[in-house]
Amino acid sequence: MKSYKLLSWNVNGIRAVAKKGFLEWFKSENPDILCLQETKAWQEQLDESLTNVNGYHAYFSQAYKKGYSGVVTYTKEEPINVYKGFGIEEFDSEGRIVITEFKKFTLFNIYFPNGKQSKERLQYKLNFYEAFQNYVVDLLKQGKKIIVCGDVNTAHKEIDLARPKANETVSGFLPEERSWMDRFFDAGFIDTLRIFNDKPEVYTWWDVITRSRERNVGWRIDYFIISENLKKNITDAFTMPDVMGSDHCPVGINIEI
Repeated sequence: MKSYKLLSWNVNGIRAVAKKGFLEWFKSENPDILCLQETKAWQEQLDESLTNVNGYHAYFSQAYKKGYSGVVTYTKEEPINVYKGFGIEEFDSEGRIVITEFKKFTLFNIYFPNGKQSKERLQYKLNFYEAFQNYVVDLLKQGKKIIVCGDVNTAHKEIDLARPKANETVSGFLPEERSWMDRFFDAGFIDTLRIFNDKPEVYTWWDVITRSRERNVGWRIDYFIISENLKKNITDAFTMPDVMGSDHCPVGINIEI
């Protein structure tokens, strides 16, 4: 049995966060796997210090347009397989997905769509959710052990945001978005943080314009989710609100498998 430390962070621009001590933080945390979302860069635009981190394999997924979306998974252990999508062009073209298959588990690093821009984007987000669920449930039926991390762009329950009543009609806390999360967890998945922490006021994103982080008026929209067949393996789940550099903070888990 081996212990793994996994971290996930929406960095809101990998080049921006690199100027704020990201690599030093990465080195000091020394995770087995680090997943970043919203990198906002193509791999060829990045300095080698970000594409070739000592001791890690790096797998980038980038959008069809520069400066948009993007995810990267850094892993010490080389995966058996790497996939950059669900096999559906409509979703894969936005560079939101890196799936790394290891011997003991399959890891999904995903930057889920934001639905605030328009009704069309909200529908795109809901369609993305369904395509993702179909994909992972199929793997679950095959007996796979699954870890999902990233910016889900929805707060699941009232405890997961500071002002639930004021945001009932805002994408990110709409009934249909929260209903999908209910269905997803009911399909055999667990919100890891809530195994260890049932307290309110635990958030992962804060609005920069209103300086809401200073008052901890936030949303918990970044998650580590595991399939139920991994529940006995997880030893901790946590958020890292003191880590600055983005409007999100990192989240993490420790797992023995």
